[in-house]
Amino acid sequence: MKTIVIAAGYATRLGELTKNFPKPLLQIGQSTILGRMLDDIDRIPQIDEHIIVTNHKFAHIFEQWAAEQSYTKPITIIDDGTDTNDTRLGAVCDLLLALQQRHIDDDLLVVAADNLLFFSFQEFVDFAQQKQTSCIMCHEQPDVEKLQRTGVIVVDDQMRVLNMEEKPQQPKSHWAVPPFYIYKKADLDLVRHSVENGCGKDAPGNLAHYMVERTTMHAWPMTAGRFDIGSLDTYQEAQRLFGS
Repeated sequence: MKTIVIAAGYATRLGELTKNFPKPLLQIGQSTILGRMLDDIDRIPQIDEHIIVTNHKFAHIFEQWAAEQSYTKPITIIDDGTDTNDTRLGAVCDLLLALQQRHIDDDLLVVAADNLLFFSFQEFVDFAQQKQTSCIMCHEQPDVEKLQRTGVIVVDDQMRVLNMEEKPQQPKSHWAVPPFYIYKKADLDLVRHSVENGCGKDAPGNLAHYMVERTTMHAWPMTAGRFDIGSLDTYQEAQRLFGS
């Protein structure tokens, strides 16, 4: 299984802080946002490589960071060639670029690089191995306004995903979807041809929505919370709460 970290965004909502520096490598205490995530993922026996897709503007910073790490699994940095937010490829195209450049034919753990997590991805990997299908994460979200700003799924009593909607005005459940996915090797052909068959390019949730309609997927309910760093205020809050 390969980790694919989608880290090619420009984090414009963080202003000057990320004008010339990638958000995933911002410090939280003695580590970084991405470092805290990979500290956990690197311990998963099934994982054998971490692939980080970034943009041309920040690729050299990720390369320098990677050279200083001592993870047990190798780190590969992929430069998607873009220099500005206006020319970005989008998360789905960045994933497809990684598949193409690395000639990947393996299960994938696909993660966004801007969250602090309070559970282990090992639980998610174990769930996918039990179900033997591609999987997404989910968590209960009682706030309808927040559900209207994210992906929302409907599941059966076995947690099979029956329906997924992006930013629904009338959410059909309280199951919200964070940006963490496992795509099984058997489904990679669907992934590779997703964009040419109409899948949206920008958000990683676009691919999950596309896949739900074409293959069997299950949803793993998170066993603990996460902290999404999407703005300067939330970054400062993360430093205050988790920086020690």
